[in-house]
Amino acid sequence: MPNSSPWDEIQVPAADFNVRQLDVKTAVPCFWGRDVQGDCLFVVELQGNHTDQFRRRVVPVYGLGIDLRDGEDSRQRLVLTLDRQVNRDLFEGLCRTLASSLELAADSASSLVVALAHIRRWKAFLSGSSQRLSAEEVRGLFAELTFLLELLNKCGSANRAVESWLGPERSHQDFVFGNTSVEIKSLSGLERSRVRISSEDQLESLNDALYLRIYRLSNIPDAAGARALNDLVLAVQDRLDCAEALEAFDRKLAAYGYAPNPEYDVPRFVVSEVSSYQVFGGFPRLVRSGLPGGITGLSYDIELEAMAAFECNGSAVFREA
Repeated sequence: MPNSSPWDEIQVPAADFNVRQLDVKTAVPCFWGRDVQGDCLFVVELQGNHTDQFRRRVVPVYGLGIDLRDGEDSRQRLVLTLDRQVNRDLFEGLCRTLASSLELAADSASSLVVALAHIRRWKAFLSGSSQRLSAEEVRGLFAELTFLLELLNKCGSANRAVESWLGPERSHQDFVFGNTSVEIKSLSGLERSRVRISSEDQLESLNDALYLRIYRLSNIPDAAGARALNDLVLAVQDRLDCAEALEAFDRKLAAYGYAPNPEYDVPRFVVSEVSSYQVFGGFPRLVRSGLPGGITGLSYDIELEAMAAFECNGSAVFREA
């Protein structure tokens, strides 16, 4: 990468900051900048007051200052500040791709939404796994996020819904809220008659209610409502109305191993069937408390037909949401 950067041509000011406008086709002006400490800035100038929207959607990013400052003539400035000069090349890459993404925004409000979403994706990319999720992992994450969206509709608190998602933390069950545990499974079109249970702890819970919820995902890219994993991640982020919930969600995505990647734009799934089962009594399962001593680390399949007597109304799963 060349040693020069757009900040080299900008003098350090005695007050406020000096800027140089980018030559981009965006609805809002964008600038390279330097402040009195000589720090590198990227500035997006917005018309109107966007303070509430900024507070709901901004998340902290290590090594990067993110601020919304009032300006003149009813304007505000979104200011990104690089903390460490050694990361100037990464910061320049973030700013250039951000400017490119802003070409899709129509006004100041949508520009701020695009900018903050872009920053969150960069954060997830820098903190997430560099390895691509397997096809099975993509389906599993898609199913868990589908349930998370349903939970957001049922429970009014974004923080509570995100906190209940324990799948990325390798908990025994994927969701725990109130006195309810829920294990999420996905089935592809090829998996017709059975579901895989990955451990002896997955269908045993200390909570009073335990449910198994199964999503059958069909890869039908042209169908109405078909969504890719990237689409579903953005749909959840759009529903989270506070910075704390967004931060927790992005952190859990990174723990799962997800980072924004164009490869996750396919496949595009339709949820063709949802089934819910209450796990209790004679439900067909192997659990740690019922295994002979020394037996551990097992996985097994359950035939859907064997669980039929335990199927329940899906609304029962959300009773304590």
